[in-house]
This record gives sequence, structure tokens and C-alpha cells, in this order.
Amino acid sequence: MVVIRLSRGGAKHRPFYNIVVADKRVRRDGRFIERLGFYNPVAKEGEEGLRIAQDRLTYWLEKGAQASDTVARILKKGSATKTAVAA
Repeated sequence: MVVIRLSRGGAKHRPFYNIVVADKRVRRDGRFIERLGFYNPVAKEGEEGLRIAQDRLTYWLEKGAQASDTVARILKKGSATKTAVAA
């Protein structure tokens, strides 16, 4: 099965996550099919905390990829933030 999940990077106590499409059997930070964007949970004010290619996300979801619980929560929070900014 293909999943959309986080792949950890960054330094100690300074996490940075890539949002990737990967085979479920591959380890967390291992080989992936495509990088869709990133999530920075410790972004400072004025820094970009979340970026994702919406067209590619839609493509993979249509192909049957399933988002992990964490990615689904991040995407939901990110879409709510964009809606609030646009209003």
C-alpha cells in the first residue's frame, strides 16, 4: 500500500519533516516515491511552517494513497489556517 507520511530531518531538538509518498513497508526515513512538501513544527513568526503541492496531493489521493493520521491532521489544520487568512 502507498501512504503519505512524514519523513524526519533536521537537527536534535529542531525537527523538520518532509511530507512524502512512500510504500508502507519502507522505513520512515528510507526510500520514497515523491516529496510533496514540508512541515516545520518549530517555525518562527514569519517563517513558512507548511508547504504542500496540492495538485500532487490530490493526484496521489485519487490513486488510492492513504494519508497517515498525523499528515491528515496537519493538512486539516493547514487548510483551516489558509481559510482564516483568506477571510
